[in-house]
Amino acid sequence: MAKRAKTPPKRSRISPKLPKVSPGELLTLLDFVRYAVSRFNEAKLTFAHGTTDPVAEAAFLVCETLHLHPDQFENFATARVAAHEAREILDVIGRRVTSRRPAAYLVNKIYMRGLPFYVDERVIVPRSFIGELLDSHFGGLDGEGPHLIEDASAVEGVLELCTGSGCLAILSSVAFPNAQIDAVDISKDALAVAARNVVDFGLEDRIALHRGDLYAPVAGKRYDLIIANPPYVDAAGMASLPAECRAEPKIAFDGGIDGIDIVRRILDEAKEHLTPQGGLLCEVGRCSEALEAAYPRAEFLWLDTEDSTGEVFWITASDLANLHKRGD
Repeated sequence: MAKRAKTPPKRSRISPKLPKVSPGELLTLLDFVRYAVSRFNEAKLTFAHGTTDPVAEAAFLVCETLHLHPDQFENFATARVAAHEAREILDVIGRRVTSRRPAAYLVNKIYMRGLPFYVDERVIVPRSFIGELLDSHFGGLDGEGPHLIEDASAVEGVLELCTGSGCLAILSSVAFPNAQIDAVDISKDALAVAARNVVDFGLEDRIALHRGDLYAPVAGKRYDLIIANPPYVDAAGMASLPAECRAEPKIAFDGGIDGIDIVRRILDEAKEHLTPQGGLLCEVGRCSEALEAAYPRAEFLWLDTEDSTGEVFWITASDLANLHKRGD
């Protein structure tokens, strides 16, 4: 049985304007982080977009404003901030509180597995658990877990469905160095963002972007691995999305009444697009129980990450073939 997944955070109220800060009151990076955390807590912001708490989000915004990688924060934590930099930091903190837009939209950047990606309001802010699993279970950078595909270098073809900003396709190019990757999305706007990221990483020769409905643009092709992070928020979840999530494209969330409308289609058609030794890696969030109820005899392997339990499943091509033979 799937383990219970996390429920979405409650919708937050709109917060008042920030108090004025006199010059010289805040001096170091730590000072500004502390101030931001206090304001974020006061406003009861939601953190679900790459950072999971107010401290991490404050440090992220301070570093981005100062053109520092997040990993450099500790080196400069006690460094003094110039006056013009202080104004910029206070401005972005204020906009985060008053607009309730995701921090990634304010600075047009998000980090996944330490790599920077461009994002804006045309795409959902990437925070998929699949990025970590590519490292831990597919012979990637970590290689700590069981390898679901024994030889990552032997993977020749990867398909990513619902690619959005293209982050998982790009991370797949790292995990599978010899693979050609097809990335599909129904949104023209999302693909424009993905194209920018593909160019930024110099992967035009390895990642092909396709506009269309799931498998339609790649009909007749088979892959060693299919990756999907589709819309999977159910009706109850859609009704209680916090303000930050309502700033993102609705199409990237809405999974129908039970959350698995798109997941069903991905699962039902996957066997026609996998090589015999291939498999499907799919994120479903809190809908794991609904999925198991819909496919009671499916051999789902539920994978945990540092921040999730049972929100991503793996199923092999052979198990998919057997599933359909049994008529599920």
